[in-house]
Amino acid sequence: MKNKFILLFIAIILSGCVGVSSKGVFGTGVSVALDPRSVGTQIDDSIMQKNLSARIILLDKKYLLSVKSKVLDGRIFLTGKVENPEDKLKLTKMAWETEGVRSVRNDIKVKENFNFKQSAKDLLITSQLRTALILDKEIKSTNYQIDTYKKKIYIYGIAMTSNEKDKVIDEAKQVLDVKDVIASILLVENLRIQKN
Repeated sequence: MKNKFILLFIAIILSGCVGVSSKGVFGTGVSVALDPRSVGTQIDDSIMQKNLSARIILLDKKYLLSVKSKVLDGRIFLTGKVENPEDKLKLTKMAWETEGVRSVRNDIKVKENFNFKQSAKDLLITSQLRTALILDKEIKSTNYQIDTYKKKIYIYGIAMTSNEKDKVIDEAKQVLDVKDVIASILLVENLRIQKN
């Protein structure tokens, strides 16, 4: 009972007001009007994400800053860094146990010694791709989350068309020094429920 209360309390703290907040799945300032999912699906995804985030924090507070989760149309995407492979497996299992989950993609890495030079390069790669997406008028850049780790770009988001999806991946591949592009981009037509 105590854990359920703590879980509920953390979920409330993390969630804020779903209908009022301008903070969406893709970050601060993203308008719900740009999101092609139905409002019901957005709320379901938000609840799943808050539930998973709260359970991850209850597992260990150190994951508050080191592990990120995204939920899109019932699909869970995990990124971040953990101390050992066992932690990665625990988090994957926890994601699969989330009610309503359709799939889990785990891109969590096992930590290594901090490398300032590598972190700066990763930040530069992310910034270059974000700028390229913003400047391309055929891409709704707010629908994409970008993470870079060791020159590998991880892109999560929703594309309006397959052409947009291809353009986002092409833009990522053109960024200088990129080793690989791992794209988890859903097409609007493949969402369970879309806006009318």
